[in-house]
Amino acid sequence: MSDTARAAYGRLKQWAEEELRQRDDASKVRIHVGSATCENASGAPGIRAEFHKHIEASDRPDIVLRRAGCSGRCSREPIVTVIRPGEAPVTYHGVTVEQVHTIFTQHVLKGRPPQPPLVDVAPPTRYEFFLCRAERCAPKLETNMEELFRRKLRDSDIPPEQARVVAANCFGLCTPEAMGAAVHVLVRPDRVVYRVATEADVQEILDTHVRRGQIVERLRTHEPPLSQRFFQMYGEGAFFHRQSRIALRNSGVIDPESLVEYVHYDGFESLAKVLERDDPEWVIRQVTESKLRGRGGGGYPTGVKWANGRATPSEEKFIICNADEGDPGAFMDRSMLEGDPFSVIEGMMIGAYAIGANRGFFYVRAEYPLAIERIQTALAAMREHGLLGGSVLDSGWAFDCEIRLGAGAFVCGEETALINSIEGRRGQPNIRPPYPTTKGLWGRPTVINNVETFANVPAVLEYGPEWFARVGTERSGGTKVFALAGKVKHTGLVEVPMGTTLREVIFDIGGGVPGGKQLKAVQTGGPAGGCIPAEFLDTPVDFDTLMAVGSIMGSGGMIVMDETDCMVDIAKFFVAFSQDESCGKCTPCREGTMRMLEILERIAAGQGAMEDLDRLERLARLIHKSSLCGLGRAAPNPVLSTLRYFRRDYEVHVLEHRCPTGRCAIRAPGPPQEAPAQASDWKPTI
Repeated sequence: MSDTARAAYGRLKQWAEEELRQRDDASKVRIHVGSATCENASGAPGIRAEFHKHIEASDRPDIVLRRAGCSGRCSREPIVTVIRPGEAPVTYHGVTVEQVHTIFTQHVLKGRPPQPPLVDVAPPTRYEFFLCRAERCAPKLETNMEELFRRKLRDSDIPPEQARVVAANCFGLCTPEAMGAAVHVLVRPDRVVYRVATEADVQEILDTHVRRGQIVERLRTHEPPLSQRFFQMYGEGAFFHRQSRIALRNSGVIDPESLVEYVHYDGFESLAKVLERDDPEWVIRQVTESKLRGRGGGGYPTGVKWANGRATPSEEKFIICNADEGDPGAFMDRSMLEGDPFSVIEGMMIGAYAIGANRGFFYVRAEYPLAIERIQTALAAMREHGLLGGSVLDSGWAFDCEIRLGAGAFVCGEETALINSIEGRRGQPNIRPPYPTTKGLWGRPTVINNVETFANVPAVLEYGPEWFARVGTERSGGTKVFALAGKVKHTGLVEVPMGTTLREVIFDIGGGVPGGKQLKAVQTGGPAGGCIPAEFLDTPVDFDTLMAVGSIMGSGGMIVMDETDCMVDIAKFFVAFSQDESCGKCTPCREGTMRMLEILERIAAGQGAMEDLDRLERLARLIHKSSLCGLGRAAPNPVLSTLRYFRRDYEVHVLEHRCPTGRCAIRAPGPPQEAPAQASDWKPTI
């Protein structure tokens, strides 16, 4: 079985390389245009059509138009990347149809990018040195290597147009022995990575590489850095180079509908390795040792869940990809499915093999038509090339997958409600235990993970669990994708190592709060999350630390609020969402969220009394403790966190009959009230 699978993968790889050889892209000028939902909504189809016209009119067979997935730069779409042979890629943001002619005639045809060609980017330079400054490594260094590089450049009289130093995030290259002893430096556009430990190393790189254009072989490491492909295309601004991309490693880089391109970048090699080894227990150990925790919100260890699914005896088992992304402002799963569906399917298949399942389901909300289309396209291509069906890669292991559409119910993100929906019943949760790994879909053992979790699995198997665990924190391995939105300059998808601080995400990557306003709070975890005040900006982000300050990771929504936002209004918005999305099965959630909303509406209208604050807190705690499912138990989190940290906003509404920010429509004032004591400390559960 193992030799057969490896041979079959070798033939697949050979086919993909031959297809790319015939395309001969390396010798051509390539124009990559984004093609995800947000890109299309911002005008990408018209831009692709305009570039197509210019290419036809030029009669140049060496100029090609390529499709790419979402790069995550939501506030600057549409995005166009021009790659000329032997030159660093140049990325254009916010491109209009009118600008296509300038980009094509000046850059594509003549090699002279319009100035300035980019957004929020320094002028072009010959060399860029990306220095890893990961939280787990950089503080341990005795020397500030970033400052040392900059000083050496100045002392060596190397001008800015010749070399520039850029602070980047984790490359995933450090061994435990190297932490605190050296720093990794990625040189762009030469794709060289150095391991630098001393001042003499820095000087040698400047003298040899920058001045003479020669690689310093003694300092070079040949291990591929994390996100190298992404850096090569998008390493031109803080929004991108401060990220570490694992789940999004191919998004924005490859054509999401091309099996050829995915296989070229070692796609399905991890699956072939698993089938070659023929040891499901080994797969589960690898995932467990990686410290990969479920990215759907609960943070349950993926390896433990898979082990439970495997341990339950049954003639039939199932695996489900939960793509029912319902949090307001969250679009991580949709982006991954639109930008790199093959990696999600590969991770799902590895999980299916590990637990002993032969059938899988994608549960995708119907509001994601492009994601659904690309999953269907990917599955069809895989069936055609022996990656799905009765004998995957000629291994004898059978697996196939199908899609089930959800109607957009938020509660169907909960595992048992999702199972009920697939079975054709109303999407309502069941009491647990039994858990789905024991009794799930049609009464059979079922493992459910979300899109981002599955997207990480091939990388864990490709680079090893120790590598993945090193990228994150002690208890949470790897990275997390956030949908950064709200009062922040640069909105979009942000993937950073677990343990990255809120400050770095919001200010270093997101550019901070626009308009000179002050940050007031950060809401994480969607409707089930809490509002974190600015005083906790230096909190490292992972499942446990966010719980400690009164919020949750959730699926990855991150909404930034400034001083003009009213926290009573914010709490009311999220409670209204939870009340509207309540499935109605249990009384605490069905009735409790309605009563909480009524109290919040009364306070927001200036008609509240001080006893309403105590009543609101007691009711929230009751719902918190007694609701049937995790979604109901988490619904009070926005209320409890705002009462804990922003009680003054509530008191102003009640005592002064006004909204401190003017957001709420205050009616006629009621009688004055007396302020009670502060609320006690509280931590959320999910």
